[in-house]
Amino acid sequence: MSRRTERVSEAIREVVSRAILFELKDPRVSGVTVTRGEVTGDLRHAKVYVSIMGTETEQRLSLRGLESARGFLQRKVAERLETRYTPHIEIVVDDSIKKSLEMSRILRDVLPHEDAPSPESSESGDASVDENDSEEDESNA
Repeated sequence: MSRRTERVSEAIREVVSRAILFELKDPRVSGVTVTRGEVTGDLRHAKVYVSIMGTETEQRLSLRGLESARGFLQRKVAERLETRYTPHIEIVVDDSIKKSLEMSRILRDVLPHEDAPSPESSESGDASVDENDSEEDESNA
């Protein structure tokens, strides 16, 4: 990706994020975070990746609200960008945050907790204490 497409992608992400957060009045759109933007090399098409928190129903409603506001968001992007063509915006749900949370939960369930001592360490710790106690008892006698 060239430096120009990176700058345009970041500008699109910023504009869409601000528009959703501060200017969009659709009550269906809530719990939406714009995670990133991608633009093609010819700057004619852009994907805006969003993470939507909530139940499946709330997510579908928010996505419908975003789809219906696509023209508004595209106009906001056109006002900010100084390009010959305004990129056609496609809203894409980004599941990476959900996937990372799920992976963290799985790892927490599978891996032993660092806070709780493992049974092996408590057994070996007790054995070493017992050996030291018996040596001290013999030296005191």
